[in-house]
Amino acid sequence: MHRITLGQFELSILSDGRYLADGGAMFGVVPKVLWERKIPADSRNRIEMGLNSLLIRDGTHTVLVETGIGPKLSEKARRIYDHEPQLLRSLAEAQVAPDEVDIVINTHLHFDHCGWNTHFHRGRAVPTFPRARYYVQRGEWEHAHHPNERDRVSYIGDNYDPLEESGQLELISGDREILPGIAVRVYPGHTRDLQTVVIGSGGRTACYPSDLIPTAHHLDIAWVMGYDSFPVETMEQKKRFYAEAIPQHWLLVFTHDRALPLAYVEAGVDGKYVARSAAGQPVLQRSA
Repeated sequence: MHRITLGQFELSILSDGRYLADGGAMFGVVPKVLWERKIPADSRNRIEMGLNSLLIRDGTHTVLVETGIGPKLSEKARRIYDHEPQLLRSLAEAQVAPDEVDIVINTHLHFDHCGWNTHFHRGRAVPTFPRARYYVQRGEWEHAHHPNERDRVSYIGDNYDPLEESGQLELISGDREILPGIAVRVYPGHTRDLQTVVIGSGGRTACYPSDLIPTAHHLDIAWVMGYDSFPVETMEQKKRFYAEAIPQHWLLVFTHDRALPLAYVEAGVDGKYVARSAAGQPVLQRSA
C-alpha cells in the first residue's frame, strides 16, 4: 500500500485488484507498434490495468475517491476482464471499516469506477458505505440514465441507483469544494462531466485525474483512449490540466496504472512529458 502525508491529509492508495482491458481501446488511434513498447498485450490483445482508489484522511473525515469494478459483474464479464474484487480487503488493510467512510467521490459512473458503491445483499443492491454521502456530477448522473448506443455498456444502474433510494446521493454541478482542502474540478472529454479530485494542504497539491490521464502511459497529449466520448476535447483539457499541474508540481494519482500509481509530471524535451515516481525513482519516459 502506498501511503504519503500531504499537509493535514494522509493519502493512501487502495486497490480493487487488476483487470484486463483491450489494448487498442485503451490507446485509441495510437498504433499498437508504439503502445506495446510500453505495456505488452496478451494473445487476445489485452493489457493489465490497475484499479486504484484514493483514501483521504485528516483525523476527522474519511473520504474515498472511486470504488473500482466491484462485485456485481456477470460471470461472462468477469471472464472477459479476469477481475477479482479486492477493494474491501484493501480498505481493511488500511484499518478502515465501510461504515467509517464519510464521503465517496465518483469521478464518473462507468462500471470500473463505481462498482463498490453498492453490493448485493439478499439479492438486492444496497450501499456499501452506509454512512457516506456519494458525490457525482449531475450531468454524469443524467447521462448514465440516458446513455447512447456507444457507451451504454459502460453503465450499470445497480452501481448508483440505490444511492438515490437511500438518500445518500449528492448531485453537484461544476467545480466545487467538498471539504476544506478537497475539491472537484470538471475536465470534459472522457465523458462530458468527468470530474477530477484536487487535494491541497501545507503548500502541496495532489490530484486524482481519473480517466483524463488514466495511466502514466497516457501523458502525451494525443495518447487518449478509444473509450473517450470526446477525444479531441480530452486533448485540449490535458493541455489545460498540465498548465496548472506541472508548474505547481502536483502529485498525480493514476486511476489505472498498476505499476506507477503515484507520480509527478514534468515537461521534457521535444514536447514530451515525463513522470517521476513519488518515491524519487528515475524519470520515466512516457511519450512516443
